[in-house]
Amino acid sequence: MTEGPNTPSMGEPPEGSQPGTPPPPQGQPAPGGAPQGVGEPADLTTRFLAKLIDWILVGIVLGVIVIPLTIGLAFSGVGFGGMPGIGGFSVGGIISSVVMYGLALAYFAFLESNRGQTLGKMLLKLKVTDQAGNLPPMEQAFKRNAYMLLPIIPILGGLAYLAVTIYIAVTINNDAQTRRGWHDQFADNTSVIKVG
Repeated sequence: MTEGPNTPSMGEPPEGSQPGTPPPPQGQPAPGGAPQGVGEPADLTTRFLAKLIDWILVGIVLGVIVIPLTIGLAFSGVGFGGMPGIGGFSVGGIISSVVMYGLALAYFAFLESNRGQTLGKMLLKLKVTDQAGNLPPMEQAFKRNAYMLLPIIPILGGLAYLAVTIYIAVTINNDAQTRRGWHDQFADNTSVIKVG
């Protein structure tokens, strides 16, 4: 093989790199560029950890709100002790569930539409975008997280939520190119990408 004027000879580094310089480590900026992986779809494990962080934080806040509400409803006679609600569940229990899951949905939808990131996503450097790479509008962020309201449904809601959560994980894992889950597709193809 002959070498032309633009062909590096064997052992020479590619044009623009320093001789003897190893490639940048994963996640570190390449010379003159962004960190490797930035803008790529986030994997299932990182997304799961971000969601876990969010649910821990949301659970702490909701505990402060929902526990006093539940106790107040129990002592007011509104429905824990003798006013059965739908499917044998109490009215007070349904009210507590609506408040709890409604506030959780509001947390995810508000932060994803206004920042593209919940607190868990901020910590793990992930961001939700629409198809154009912009922040999703509130309606899209709401659709993306609407499945969180399933536990409000008495008796079968918790099972439905578990089934949808597993299905979302499977669809994220099976889509190697975009890592979009069912909820991303339902919300007009939102994406969760790495930003750092």
